[in-house]
Amino acid sequence: MEVQIAHTEKDFLKCWDVIHALRPHLTKEGYLELLKKMTQSGYNLIFIEDGEKAMAALGFRYMTMFYAGTIIYIDDLTTLPESRGKGYASVLLDYIIEKAKNEGLNGVHLDSGHQRFDAHRLYLNKGFRITCHHFQLDLPKR
Repeated sequence: MEVQIAHTEKDFLKCWDVIHALRPHLTKEGYLELLKKMTQSGYNLIFIEDGEKAMAALGFRYMTMFYAGTIIYIDDLTTLPESRGKGYASVLLDYIIEKAKNEGLNGVHLDSGHQRFDAHRLYLNKGFRITCHHFQLDLPKR
């Protein structure tokens, strides 16, 4: 399994189905529009493909915070439903963990929906700890 870095719109489109599996509220046009803004502010997308289609993808960014120092924050980690259990997410996580170690960063962080038990099992098996609750305040659209 080869980890690839998405650089082009063609790469981003290869990742559409797998991102949509995690973020079903997105349209393809909205995905491309947001992805353009996100990459301009430091978002990176890596993926593993099979036959010109991404089977799994991981989106991340670098962050520096008082409580954590400089880290890689994982925004998105997803595998196509029919491809789960084949090790794709594990390979992507290993890639990011090694990247953080090689760059001398302080850690790798992510948030995960409370109902995603299979994902939690993977994170715990990789050495992640549950350290906080995430709070969110949605504001009215203007």
